[in-house]
Amino acid sequence: MKERLEQLKAEALRQIEASDALEKLNEVRVSFLGKKGELTGVLKGMKDVAPEERPKVGQLVNDTREQIEKVLEDAIRKMEKAAREAQMRAEVIDVTLPAKKSTVGHRHPNTIAMEEVERIFVGMGYEVVEGPEIETDYYNFEALNIPADHPAKDEQDTFYIGGDFLLRTQTSGTQVHEMEKGKVPIRMLAPGRVFRSDEVDATHSPSFHQIEGLVIDKHITFADLKGTLAEFAKELFGEETKVKFRPHHFNFTEPSAEMDVSCFKCGGSGCRFCKGSGWIEILGCGMVHPNVLRMSKIDPEEYTGFAFGIGLERIALLKYEIDDMRLLYENDVRFLKQF
Repeated sequence: MKERLEQLKAEALRQIEASDALEKLNEVRVSFLGKKGELTGVLKGMKDVAPEERPKVGQLVNDTREQIEKVLEDAIRKMEKAAREAQMRAEVIDVTLPAKKSTVGHRHPNTIAMEEVERIFVGMGYEVVEGPEIETDYYNFEALNIPADHPAKDEQDTFYIGGDFLLRTQTSGTQVHEMEKGKVPIRMLAPGRVFRSDEVDATHSPSFHQIEGLVIDKHITFADLKGTLAEFAKELFGEETKVKFRPHHFNFTEPSAEMDVSCFKCGGSGCRFCKGSGWIEILGCGMVHPNVLRMSKIDPEEYTGFAFGIGLERIALLKYEIDDMRLLYENDVRFLKQF
């Protein structure tokens, strides 16, 4: 039995020595140490060994197994080390080479302008309120004192979905929803996307963004409106910015006005940017019409208020001196990565 074990050990060591791959070493392990291996066969033959010899034979088998396992493990470690070193030589990395440049996304010019406007008005105590993009005729027109025969209600200007529903043409409907809640005083900002049936060109789009503000409280006057918007203009365009108000007409405000700011490019002296006038129009505003208050169950004898509307794209175009609105929506990375 001892000679048999010596032969098995010698054969195993010879095969280990001759192996040149991990797969072959694994075959040696299975062949000699596996469940159906040579040493397992010797142990199964212990029943033919005299009882007094079995402990000695068992010890010899275990010693042989341990010797083979030790040599086998050493061979595997050496081979794995050699494989790792070969792989490292093949996959060497030159850390002095420039790394691959990752493309990092950033905010859109509209988003930057929106957040800036919201920051200014939230700092004045306003609340940002969002409303539905699909509105009814009542909230988009009637509740804002716009009569049934008004040109804005024509299909050539408004996208009607069906029945009484349409894509909102302004975010003023959100203000009506808030007024109907009856929780006065109100200081709110309603930003969002609006839709009008316009041809796409440098200054028009069928889908764009508006930010509309509303203040309802006791003793609100036009002076409050002027002071608020003058402060807004200074925050947005700089401390030296001047404002002026020109009379205008809006159905939902009376009196109404359009507000201009002094050209932040030339300081009001006149340039290409302001077309030589020294002034740039940026928004419409006015005192909330008493009819609008009545339709929302607010007593115009007790409460007054003002409202204003800003075209977000116009702010972005002015702030970044962009001369074509279409650039904001063409998703040209060369353009967008400038911001």
